[in-house]
Amino acid sequence: MTEAILPPPKNRGGLRETLQIALPMVVSMSFDTLMTFVDRLYLSRLGSEQMNAAMAGGLAQFMLQTFFIGLIGYSTALVAQNLGAGKLWRCAPTLAQAVGIALLAYPVLLLLRPLVYLMFNKAGIDPVQLVPQRIYFDILIYGSVIGLLRHTFGCFFSGLGETRIVMQASFVGLVVNCIMNYLLIFGKFGFPALGIRGAALGTLCAGAVMLAILVSRVFSRTYRERFGTMHCWKLHRGLFSLLVRKGTPSGLEMLLNMLAFQCIILLFHGQGLAVATAATIMFTWDSMSFMPLLGLEIAAMSLVGRYVGANDFVSAHRATGSGIKLGWIFSGIVFLAFVFFPHYLVDMFRPDPVDAYFLGGRDLAIFMVRFAAIYVTTEAIMLVYAGALRGTGDTFWVLRTMVALQWFTVFLLWLSLNVFHLGPAKAWAVMVVSFMLFPLILRLRWKSDKWKGRLT
Repeated sequence: MTEAILPPPKNRGGLRETLQIALPMVVSMSFDTLMTFVDRLYLSRLGSEQMNAAMAGGLAQFMLQTFFIGLIGYSTALVAQNLGAGKLWRCAPTLAQAVGIALLAYPVLLLLRPLVYLMFNKAGIDPVQLVPQRIYFDILIYGSVIGLLRHTFGCFFSGLGETRIVMQASFVGLVVNCIMNYLLIFGKFGFPALGIRGAALGTLCAGAVMLAILVSRVFSRTYRERFGTMHCWKLHRGLFSLLVRKGTPSGLEMLLNMLAFQCIILLFHGQGLAVATAATIMFTWDSMSFMPLLGLEIAAMSLVGRYVGANDFVSAHRATGSGIKLGWIFSGIVFLAFVFFPHYLVDMFRPDPVDAYFLGGRDLAIFMVRFAAIYVTTEAIMLVYAGALRGTGDTFWVLRTMVALQWFTVFLLWLSLNVFHLGPAKAWAVMVVSFMLFPLILRLRWKSDKWKGRLT
């Protein structure tokens, strides 16, 4: 079990290999995004304030998890590096250390709930939205251990390059989410009509099903025999220390970046319910374009980590270029949709009956969606380079750079809204232009090859 498992040199890092790993992850992330999309779409029928509450409450719950998600997520790179180096016996113990971190994280998340309440109260959100927002957040945070463990087991398969398993689990989860949300939100077929509570409970049910699928595969005969998944469940000080040391920058990056994004949402939501509705619709569609590209980031991390582990830097560069090409294809489709069909995208969230918040924010939402087309084609570049750099172990540089850029954007938005009083439309335009810096700076780092000094 010491020989590296790699394809022939001429096939390494090409479009075909990258697509084999990336496509299931792109589809999987699309399924995950569709789950939140369905939540908001269903709730928009009850009223725009319910949809807005689900977005702000859901993002707040996700924000609290992001440090641990990022830390655990580095197990993808470690598993990939060990696989590339032929050290198969270290893959399952890496998973075990990540599971331990997920379980330790859960009580910490519960203790942090009051900080989120304080953030909600300071944002100046209308009480009509704030009450259901807290309800949605509370249910999700109490069930957050499900999401942490599901992410942990998914990272193991992503590191092995077996992303179809993650995709299959996500598809089943999407189906469960759609069905349970429909039953619990609207009270169909004898179920109680729970509204936004039903949306949160349906999401947790879907997460539990996905976790069960991933766990069953980890303990299946194939992985028991190949990686020893039955006998790895103990503390491995070396691997635990390495995962914490290398994963902490990624975790801090995700936490600080998500906190920045949460501030962006709250800044818009603090402008009134009409602006909050427009921002919710915009960022819902933005997530539909952004989240699938995270599959490319994971694929880049997995492939680059594997080839770096095998000291094959040529293939690592080739895999990064392949990821960018695939990202451009997806982003091109999103660009066309945002430019030519923003009216249809916005009107999908029209309440029945329509309310004043939607009517007041509709034109702004259409503008925001159309203007966002400017940066969607650069998102693929940003995410692929970020994933590639993480795969090499250059996580601290990525942390410093991405956090600085994200908070610079928050500062610009705050200035635009509260100092220069440009209004939400012009403030959004300022944000979009600032986003263009992100991929340029990451590309310069990757092309410099300075990351070679960060290899584990």
